[in-house]
Amino acid sequence: MGVADGGRGLGSEEQTGSQTAGGVCDMLTVMRAQGGAVMLNKSDVAVIRELAGRVAGIAALPVQEEKRALWRRLNALEPVRPMVMVDQIAWNEIQCGELALRCANPECRAYETMLRRTLYQWDRFRVDRVVEPFIRVPKAVENTGFGIVVHEDTVATDPANDVVGHRYINQFQTEDDLEKIRTPVIAHDADETARRLDAAHALFDGLLEVRPWGVDPYLSYWDPISTWMGVENALFALVERPDYMHRLVRRMMEGYLALLDQLEAQGLLCQPQSLIHCTGAYTDELPAPGYHPEKPRTKDLWMFGLAQMFSTVSPQTFKEFEVDYLSPICARFGLVYYGCCDPLDGKMNEVRMIPNVRKVSMSPWADEERGAEAIGRAFVYSRKPNPALLADSTFDPALVRAHLTATRTVCEKHGCPLEFILKDISTIRYEPERLAAWAEIAMDVAGG
Repeated sequence: MGVADGGRGLGSEEQTGSQTAGGVCDMLTVMRAQGGAVMLNKSDVAVIRELAGRVAGIAALPVQEEKRALWRRLNALEPVRPMVMVDQIAWNEIQCGELALRCANPECRAYETMLRRTLYQWDRFRVDRVVEPFIRVPKAVENTGFGIVVHEDTVATDPANDVVGHRYINQFQTEDDLEKIRTPVIAHDADETARRLDAAHALFDGLLEVRPWGVDPYLSYWDPISTWMGVENALFALVERPDYMHRLVRRMMEGYLALLDQLEAQGLLCQPQSLIHCTGAYTDELPAPGYHPEKPRTKDLWMFGLAQMFSTVSPQTFKEFEVDYLSPICARFGLVYYGCCDPLDGKMNEVRMIPNVRKVSMSPWADEERGAEAIGRAFVYSRKPNPALLADSTFDPALVRAHLTATRTVCEKHGCPLEFILKDISTIRYEPERLAAWAEIAMDVAGG
C-alpha cells in the first residue's frame, strides 16, 4: 500500500488553513528528528489510525501468508491453483458511506482513500489480494523525464471517470524534432522525504510499519511515443521512416539505461515488490544475493514492459522495434512481466527472446488456444478476462463463468500456470455488486 507522489502534502498553506478552521488546539505537533516539526490535524490522525488499525488486524490474519505462499508457487511455475486479482477499478462508480472521505489534509486524504479502498475490497471482493502490514511512503524523487510535454485533446463520456479519450498532436515530424529528447536526470529531495516519513510515523506507528519507497520502474517505449505522436502517426512512421524511428527509440533506450544507473547509484529504487502490473510479485528468487535494503538494485526487482500499440504489427516489426530495444533493459532486472492489452499469442517466439520473462499477458483479444500452446509450462499465463462482461446493460453470471472456465480448460490442456487478472474496468454501470459476483465466480472456477 502507498500514497501517490506528486501532491503538496502537509505544506504551509494546508497547515494555515487547518489552524484557522479549528484552532491551534486541534493540531498535533510532531517533532522531527532533524529539527523542525510536522503539524497534523488531530481529527485527521484519529480517522487514519482507526482505519489503519482495522487494516492491521486483517494484515495479521494467517490467510495473508497463505496467499503469499500460493503466489510464490505460481511465480515459481509450480502452481497449486490459478490465482485471481481484481484491479484498476471504476471507484468513481462505487458510492457508499464506507468510501466517503473525512480527512481535511490532502496527504491524509490520500492515505485515507487507500485504506478505505483496501477495507472495501477485503469485505466485498478480496480474491487473492494480500493485505500487507506496512505502508509505502514514496521518496521525493524528481525525474526530469525526456523533456517532452504531451499536447492533446480529450473527451469524456462520464465526467466522474478518469478514463477519457485522447487525440494526440504529433511532435516528431522532422530530424530536428529528435533533438527534443533529453536524458532523464534523477534527484532526491531528502528533506521532503524526511517530512513525509515523519508524518507517516505520526499516523501509523504502532499499527502499520512505515517503509520508505523508491521508484518502481515501468519503462515503456511505445506508450510514451503514442502520446508524443499519436498511434496512427507512429505506425505510419514505422513503415515510411524506419531509420527515423530507430533513432528515436535508441535515444529513449539510452535515456532509460542512464536513468536506471542514477537510481541505483543514489539508492532510489524501491524494495522487492508485492505487486507487478496488478498481479502478485511474491517470489523466493528475489531479491538477488548481495541485496541491501538501503540500496536496491535492478536485479532485485521485477520490471514490466509492453508495446500495446504494436497489437497489429508483424512479429518481425515487433522484434525489430520492441524486443531488440527492450532486451538490454530487461536483462538488468531479476524478473519480467511482459504485455498488457496487446495480444501476444502470435508473438511468443519473439517474447521468448526478452531476458528474464516470467509472466506473459494474454489479453481479451488473444487466441487462447494458440497462446496456451506457445506458453506451455515456460511462463505464467496471465489471463486478462474481458472487463466488458461487467459493462453490459445486464450482468450475466453464466457468461462470466463460461469465459473463465474456457481459459482454465485450455491452460490445463497445455500445462500453463494460470492467473486471472481482471483490470481496465472502466465501468460497472454503477452496480458494484457486479464486482462481488465476478469475484465469487472467479474464485470458484480457480478452486479457491
